Formats: sequence, C-alpha cells, structure tokens
Amino acid sequence: MGAVVALESLVEQRQVWRGRPAPRAAGGQPTGHAALDAVLPAGGWPEAALSEILVPADGVGELRLLWPALARLSRAGERVVLVAPPYVPFAPAWQAAGVDLGQMEVVEATTERDALWAAEQCLRSGSCGAVLCWPLRADDRSLRRLQMAAAAGRTLGLATRPLLAARNPSPAALRIAIDARPAQLRVIKCQGGLAPPQPIPFGRAPSPPVPASAGAEVRWIGRKD
Repeated sequence: MGAVVALESLVEQRQVWRGRPAPRAAGGQPTGHAALDAVLPAGGWPEAALSEILVPADGVGELRLLWPALARLSRAGERVVLVAPPYVPFAPAWQAAGVDLGQMEVVEATTERDALWAAEQCLRSGSCGAVLCWPLRADDRSLRRLQMAAAAGRTLGLATRPLLAARNPSPAALRIAIDARPAQLRVIKCQGGLAPPQPIPFGRAPSPPVPASAGAEVRWIGRKD
C-alpha cells in the first residue's frame, strides 16, 4: 500500500507522468472488392461502426457491394439481420452470393420509427455480425443513435439511403455512393483517412456457386402470415 501511495504522490507532484494507452487501430471487415479495400483506412467496412451506402435508385448494385462481407460473416456463424427491407429478399440470389440463410433473419416494422428502433436494438445487442437497414428520412439524431449502438455492440452497421442524403453531413464512419452510369463507387467519407479523389470502377463480379444448403429459408421476425 505504501508503494501505491508514494507513486500517487509522485504523480500529483508531476515528478512522473501518467502514461496513456496507445490508440488501438480500427479494424475492418474486408468488403470483398479489392480495389475498394485498398483505399479504405480500415481495409474494409469499419468494425463497430455505421456505414452508409448511398444510391440513386434501388437495384444499382447495393446488394452486390454488401454480399461478399455478409457471406463471409454468415459462413463464420455470425448472424446477419435485415431490418425492414424494402423488398422481400430473394433467397436464391442470397444463396448464390454465398450467404448462409440459416444465419440470416428479417425483422419487419410497420413504420420507419419502429425500424430505426429495431435496428438500434439489434446493433446494440452484440449478438449480430451485421445489421442492415434502409432509413429514408432519418435525421442526424437517429443516425447518431445507430452509430453509437454499433459501437456499443461492436457490430457492423450498414444503412442504405438515397443519394440525395449525401448533401447533408452524417455521423457514419464510412459513406459510399454508387453510380449507375458509369458503374462506379465514390467514397464520400472515410473516418481515419481522406476520401480518395477518384471513383472506383464497380463491374459485375462472377457469381459464386450455390452452397449445398439450397433448401434453407430466410427466417422472418414479426411476420403475421
């Protein structure tokens, strides 16, 4: 006890300096797109954070961008949760992308407020590998809650939003816009580094073989039928 007291007195007298822990480098989940990973500070999707995918219209490649990471997580036994997707997920396409449907769940919500709440709870729970949501009119406060929940639950948060949202600042750690013509990715914001000035070509990748569990079904939560 005497040694502890003596050390504290030295600190108070500023005869020694109390060290600070070295900052831990943020890890990343590889996106599965080598050219994109090469320009991202974390080498992929930032872990324990919210990332935004900004699209001019549905179906421009947002799922193709996300599928490699989701496939890897699901095959590793991590749960992938879709909160209030705008369309019913086409199970064969998700399987063809390598996603294990046994690790995939869909949460239904009747309002965007309910969807944001559900996404926040899933992110904060720490029981999911990735949580996908589609907030259309989320304000800064709602997005900040999602970002904080992803950090608390150490979960990969992925939010697909309209491209017009790029005009406004966001607390998300990473923001990527998808252009249809030409097909390319633009990194608008990447925490921990500067966004690359040049867009990244986003060609269609070959589809992986359908896994053996071709008869699996997507699990729905909150479905009434």
